[in-house]
Amino acid sequence: MSTIWQQPISVEILTAFHKDTAPLHLGIEFLEVGKDFVKGRVPVDARTRQPYGLLHGGVSVVLAETLGSVGAAYACPLGYHAFGLDINANHLRSAPSGWVTGVAAPVHIGRSTQVWQIELTDEAGRLVCVSRLTMAVMLAKQ
Repeated sequence: MSTIWQQPISVEILTAFHKDTAPLHLGIEFLEVGKDFVKGRVPVDARTRQPYGLLHGGVSVVLAETLGSVGAAYACPLGYHAFGLDINANHLRSAPSGWVTGVAAPVHIGRSTQVWQIELTDEAGRLVCVSRLTMAVMLAKQ
């Protein structure tokens, strides 16, 4: 099976890598790593709601950036790092409860940039948010 991953990647590796980080604090969980995607979710609870009781749009962006960033990082050749350049998000539907699940997949993987598309859905499978993340790929400083 052909894959985009240039480094070992798994749900366990991603979970361990995010120990003591903002995504962990928000309850983000990694669910699956496919041959060309990363899947995760965030709960809609007291940590992630805005004052109207809905999932905070910024939390949607954190989930999107987390999934796209890890995808980009592990799609980089060994010795390279990926850094965020730009992210946008279109919030399409509110999520008052349950879990919001995101899937990040590459649109472009180049030598110096990567572009990732992230789609977030509610438990009914309805689109909550679409996001696009552009990453810079750079040689790691020694």
